[in-house]
Amino acid sequence: FSFFLLDIRISPAEEMPVDGPREEESEQLFLPWDRFSAWLHCICVVGFDLELGQAVEVFLNYFPIFHSIFQKTSICYLSFPDSNSGCLGDTQFCFRFRQAASRRSSLGCFWDHFDRDAPVCLKKDLGHFYGYVYFRQVRDKSLKRGYFQKSLVLISKLPYVTFFHSLLKLIAPEYFEKQEPCLEAACNDIDRWPMPCPGKILTLPIMGVVMKLRIPTCSDKPGTSQLVQTTMSDSLVSIVLPTIHEVDLFRCFYPVFFHIQMLWELVLLGEAIVVMAPSPAESSDTVLALVSCIAPLRYCSDFRPYFTIHDSEFKEYTTRTQAPPSVILGVTNPFFAKTLQHWPHIIRIGDMKQTEEMAKQMKVKKLKNLKTLDSKPGVYSAYKTFLNKDEDIIKQLQKGVQQKRPSAAQNAILRRYFLELTQSFIIPLERYVASLMPLQKSICPWKSPPQLKHFVQEEFMKTLEKAGPQLTSRLKGDWIGLYRQFLKSPNFDSWFRSRRKEMMQKLEALHLEALCDEDLQLRIQKHTEVETVDLVLKLKDKLMQAQREQLPVRAGTMTKLQAHIESVILSLPDDLQGILQKPATP
Repeated sequence: FSFFLLDIRISPAEEMPVDGPREEESEQLFLPWDRFSAWLHCICVVGFDLELGQAVEVFLNYFPIFHSIFQKTSICYLSFPDSNSGCLGDTQFCFRFRQAASRRSSLGCFWDHFDRDAPVCLKKDLGHFYGYVYFRQVRDKSLKRGYFQKSLVLISKLPYVTFFHSLLKLIAPEYFEKQEPCLEAACNDIDRWPMPCPGKILTLPIMGVVMKLRIPTCSDKPGTSQLVQTTMSDSLVSIVLPTIHEVDLFRCFYPVFFHIQMLWELVLLGEAIVVMAPSPAESSDTVLALVSCIAPLRYCSDFRPYFTIHDSEFKEYTTRTQAPPSVILGVTNPFFAKTLQHWPHIIRIGDMKQTEEMAKQMKVKKLKNLKTLDSKPGVYSAYKTFLNKDEDIIKQLQKGVQQKRPSAAQNAILRRYFLELTQSFIIPLERYVASLMPLQKSICPWKSPPQLKHFVQEEFMKTLEKAGPQLTSRLKGDWIGLYRQFLKSPNFDSWFRSRRKEMMQKLEALHLEALCDEDLQLRIQKHTEVETVDLVLKLKDKLMQAQREQLPVRAGTMTKLQAHIESVILSLPDDLQGILQKPATP
């Protein structure tokens, strides 16, 4: 592997105005390259060597916490299409791989705030990295192999697939023409960007071009996007991105769109799925479409948009000694048709560019019919859906194809359909879980906060008779069976743990507010000096915990409680005041 260090150079984009919270950021005293590492972990260039095969030619990383030689080897293989793919020209795709253990970076505080404000599908991925690839393969008689083959790869913790693919379209062609100096300029531009803060409209200069976008927040209404509007002052803005992460669902599901409802159930239940596609682009787009089809619910199992036989988890995921794990794999190598033929659900995707003919795969095929990657597009599974098929959405999409409805409109229809289906399913769960919260009147300031009630499956099932999904969905079928299966899935486990954490924090916040409303001076008159000191220490600990966990307390609560604590301390002897007024270490 070869490495090089960057010189600090000025690019043309540095002369452009940059919108964003620059003053706020300067107060936080970010370290050099902190802004770069908030967006990207590293940049790699992977080329083909006749003796070594794929090899890292350039590796730009500003913090020495990445990667083992084994991980770099994995990146090499994941950055190139399989030889059978025949990807001539430029190809873009993405992959995902496990993160090795690493130390906490100087951006820890920022990521805490980021995760609080980001929607569940865009939270920082703690256990994995994403790799965004721009691969070029063109004939070149001057090279021994006869082809120029090279990939520019952006490694990031952020699942902003649309944004990073747009970024690569700007950087990669320039790099292939001008080589390393182009990357140096791009890196310097990125380190001057504002932090990727949810809810803010960001203006990002890169190599003489300016991109404008908005990162969604958890408070955005699901299914809506606050479009970034261009203004008179945006004369330098070249690209406005309406979304940073959404893929075109209709284009991805077109080869199998008769089965979209079945696919939604499989993803919802965390079933093992393999997507077999002719290229990494189709493979990765389809896997990402599957993962996003249950939004706003977060898909919590593993997923690999592009998976190869060189992946570190290859043996783990292809073993026949145990049932396939809860994971979605995207593959292109024909070898997987044999290796993964024991998997319960296989989706065969054809060339997405060939959309002239209507998809004709009406029936779900038996797995025994799948022998090679040359099999026809379709879904190969023995799965029987819990819900009756929704013929209306199929007819609506078919009509759109016949009338040549714009792809964006077809995509919006399908995305809205999935959203409404998921919301109809999750609303009864939300309603029941909310009932597990103790009443506010049961919160006593001088006792520990009350405990949440336990989730009892049969109690929840009883609520479905009068307050089930039939209130918001016209679909008939075995909703009860679907819920029973869902409650066993990783998606439910993760969703419930997240909701439980939110409710426990809400209880802590209500308890803190109750304490804030108490007259502490009156309280300490009934206690000894030792008991008062103990009370002050407990209140200070509680205040620090609230600040650390950013509890959702009403405005002014923290300041008011801090003032109460200070007044109690001042009522104590001087020697105790000196001890208690020392700032505590978090």
